[in-house]
Amino acid sequence: MSRTIRMFEIIQILRHATKSMTAEQIADILEVSKRTAYRDIATLKSMRVPIDGEAGIGYIMRPGFDLPPLHFTSTEIEAIIVGLSLLKRTGDLGLQHAAEQVVNKIHQVMPKDDSLDITASQLQVSSWKSAPESNKIISQLRRSIRETQCLNIDYENLNGIKSNRLIKPLGIIYYIEVVLLAAWCDLRQDFRHFRVDRISAAKLANQEFKDEAIALRQRWHEANPL
Repeated sequence: MSRTIRMFEIIQILRHATKSMTAEQIADILEVSKRTAYRDIATLKSMRVPIDGEAGIGYIMRPGFDLPPLHFTSTEIEAIIVGLSLLKRTGDLGLQHAAEQVVNKIHQVMPKDDSLDITASQLQVSSWKSAPESNKIISQLRRSIRETQCLNIDYENLNGIKSNRLIKPLGIIYYIEVVLLAAWCDLRQDFRHFRVDRISAAKLANQEFKDEAIALRQRWHEANPL
């Protein structure tokens, strides 16, 4: 996520907040460090964005920032509702929260006299499991994929054998029964799929694979068509 997009997201988060939010809460939503959140908020305030508050207390947005109105057809509204609702089947709390933010953003900027309701409940999607205990880890995995950063993970296979792996994370596959991380494993020198619920720890390694990412993903897709 670029800094410009990140600061836009901070504005939207604070516009929707019903009470002050700490930099740590904002950082968790954006999946960045608290230091990054502090820096972005300071930049926004220097640009005269009406943010009140300070470090250690919390921040809140004064009214005044609006986006152009959006117009959707009834079918587009239904597609948005169903598509975002399906995310709760992944068990990924980070994606579920992001989906709620999307709905809130669209609801805020739609014309007030629009007869279509983005929050309508006529279309619903059932959930299939509770969120996995590895929710913080899966957020870390998605971040490392976006930033093409290598990861050190502690993993336990189906036979109970534990190992530490240096991997290049390529993608996440959400099945009904399980969530898998697709990656290039340096130990095996091959593509491997790791069950997210069997990853006990994940830490960013001081190593990028940006130059390899496109080629690795292409090779993985060719070897593992979904």
